[in-house]
Amino acid sequence: MLNRLPIRLRLALAFALAMAAVLAAVGAFLYFRLGSSLDESLDAGLQTRAAEVSALAARGDTTLAQGLGDDESFAQVIAPEGQVIDSTPQLSDRPLLEPDELRAAGQGVMRLERGGVRLLATSVEAEGETRVVVVGASLEERDEALNGLLGELFVVGPIALLVASLLGYGVATAALRPVEAMRAEAAGVSALEPGRRLPLPRARDEISRLGSTLNDMLDRLEHALQRERSFVADASHELRTPLAVLKTELELALRNPRSQAELEHALRSAAAETDRLAQLAEDLLVLARSDQGRLPLRRAPVSVRNVLSGVAARFERRAEEAGRGIEVDAVDGLVVPADAVRLEQALGNLVENALRHGEGSIRLSAVEADGWVELHVLDEGRGIPPDFVPRAFERFTRANESRTGAGAGLGLAIAQVIAKAHGGSAHVSGADVWLSIPK
Repeated sequence: MLNRLPIRLRLALAFALAMAAVLAAVGAFLYFRLGSSLDESLDAGLQTRAAEVSALAARGDTTLAQGLGDDESFAQVIAPEGQVIDSTPQLSDRPLLEPDELRAAGQGVMRLERGGVRLLATSVEAEGETRVVVVGASLEERDEALNGLLGELFVVGPIALLVASLLGYGVATAALRPVEAMRAEAAGVSALEPGRRLPLPRARDEISRLGSTLNDMLDRLEHALQRERSFVADASHELRTPLAVLKTELELALRNPRSQAELEHALRSAAAETDRLAQLAEDLLVLARSDQGRLPLRRAPVSVRNVLSGVAARFERRAEEAGRGIEVDAVDGLVVPADAVRLEQALGNLVENALRHGEGSIRLSAVEADGWVELHVLDEGRGIPPDFVPRAFERFTRANESRTGAGAGLGLAIAQVIAKAHGGSAHVSGADVWLSIPK
């Protein structure tokens, strides 16, 4: 039930309950403190009165019956047998104390309340015997004062509680106003207006920190959205070229007349573009899975030399056709916990780049240092320009943006993704590109 109420109402209700408890505690304290003070004052007056009457009784003076006293106080002198010796006019001849009370009063001071009056009894020696002096006062004025205070509390308390509740509601409303402003602004945030941010209050409080956190989240979402849009646009651009070439080759193959050599050339070109499309689709799938944090890895102890040799064997024919060589330099027995297929995929991309853009022989080597294994792919070309190194591992980037040849600019990005999935990293320096994998 309470969970359905607005936060400001719940805060105001909690504030009202707290204030009700405080007002009740303060009211109870005032009530009992006033009662205690009145009782102390009344007892002090009774003690003074008892001292006066005791002095009269000790001299054998019987002037109480002549009207010493007033309407609110009275006195009585009682013999040990219970006979009233002297009394103020408003009292009857009946003793104020019962026999057992009379005996207790003969041994010391005694206080008691009875019938709306407060009594104080004490013993005094008079005419050779112990007599009991009893003085009393009406509690009517005390009760009226307490009842008056109680009435005022019942009138002032609810008013104070109402005022405090309204104040609490106002404070809660003011405190939540920045939240409402952020909510209204957040309702207008969309992909069409990605630059909008939540307004932050001037106070550096919890709400301000919440707004800053949400704005940081919006920044991350905007960057992710921009990255996805760029990814889709770049992927579409890269897919258009092989698809256009494939379509052109197939259209040429359908034209008549075509020789067998021309048909074979068209089919080979179409097959090459199909392979390019398949490789590009595989690369895009690897990047998409890495963005989702679930690039699958099947880790097992892998021989580094076997991995390098397998990659070299795969590209050996192409290297020979280009008049270039591939050599492997790795010690036997060097093992890393890795996914052999993914590792060969990353190194294959690096060798592919070296064949396309490098020169001379390609050297695949492994170096062990400080618990890491570095897998290097090095050629004899000029390598990546220094000013391009910071962007070398970004997706769909090329050192020569005007180049229109094969390749989508994903080779280094794929290598870095696979290296990071293994807990490592990718690096480049000129014509030397390497992966660092933890051993």
